[in-house]
Amino acid sequence: MIKVASVFSQVLQVVPRIEFHRLVNANEGERGAKGFTCWDQFVAMVFSQLSHADSLREIEHGLAACEGKLVHVGMRKAPPKSTLAYANEHRPAALYEELFYALLEQFSSLGMHPRKNKFRFKNKLLSLDATTISLCLQLFPWAQFRRAKGGVKVHVLLDHDVYLPRFIRITEARRHEATVAPEVPLPAESIVAMDRGYTDYAQYEVWTRQRIWFVTRMKDNARYEVLERRCLPQHRSIRADEVIRLTGPRAPHDLRLRRIVVWDEEKQESLVFFTNHMTFGATTIAAIYKERWAIELFFKELKQTLKIKTFVGTSPNAVAIQIWTALISLLILRWLHYRSSAGLSFSNLAGVLRLILFTYRDLEAWLQQPHQIPPLVPEPVQLALFSRGMGQLEA
Repeated sequence: MIKVASVFSQVLQVVPRIEFHRLVNANEGERGAKGFTCWDQFVAMVFSQLSHADSLREIEHGLAACEGKLVHVGMRKAPPKSTLAYANEHRPAALYEELFYALLEQFSSLGMHPRKNKFRFKNKLLSLDATTISLCLQLFPWAQFRRAKGGVKVHVLLDHDVYLPRFIRITEARRHEATVAPEVPLPAESIVAMDRGYTDYAQYEVWTRQRIWFVTRMKDNARYEVLERRCLPQHRSIRADEVIRLTGPRAPHDLRLRRIVVWDEEKQESLVFFTNHMTFGATTIAAIYKERWAIELFFKELKQTLKIKTFVGTSPNAVAIQIWTALISLLILRWLHYRSSAGLSFSNLAGVLRLILFTYRDLEAWLQQPHQIPPLVPEPVQLALFSRGMGQLEA
């Protein structure tokens, strides 16, 4: 017979239980708990992410249908939907936030660096952006965004070495991106690419003093004075490379910046970039901003692969727990995709894994050969019997 635990159990084994329980104790996650542990809650929420369960009832019934196999994932029985709903509303979301960063550090230490930097410079390349998750205002009145619309916003700082977040902040959708930028930990000499939503001249001055380089788009109504016009590269789409000084009423007048104009042949329009890095070539600055598209792909991957468009709880804490468990599930899927040599795309691996969660297959063998058909019937084995009368083994 196939002597392995379920695939779901093997997936959960990448989460160190000792570290998990340490975080539970640090956050007092099980204070007042009566039988339903944080691990049970975590397993149920990860199951909802990987299986695309849309409601608490689907989570309960999906786990109950595999009652005999839950022992492999550390659960005694499937949780009632009321128990899971209460846990999501009252247990600290900070537990899963800290677990995400612990797993990110663990996978990074194991060498999960799937892509090489295509730039010559050695600076850390980062992207800063936010995505809005729409919510029904009648069910989530605390998340009012506009007159008839609710939502939460996920602010992400993406590391381009691994294309994974190194900073995440979940806020109400009405909070502007520029107000979160001062809270983002940016290492010195790093380069951060962002869109015009983060325009804040005072913050630009702070970053320049800290030797943090940014590349962004310039607003059309920005007021400036040209101090220097630089030579343009030949046979390139660079139309202007200027050193400027901002002249707006709130602009720091002693801050020197670069304004680079690039002609986009495909869109037939000029793109105006804005940076405080004075030595990189204009084409490199344009390429850095183009690389910012990776964070848009990350948001697309998060929303299409996992469950963060529909929520199983309506409280702020329940929404935060579901988003953090989605991010943890994404991190685990990225780790499995990194270990796989079968050539499956990330979305295909996640889709097939959803179908085999409670099958009994060796996960490592499946990652290398996902299309190989497992043995359906155990091979017959005839045991040898000892005959007392004959004093020998008989078949």
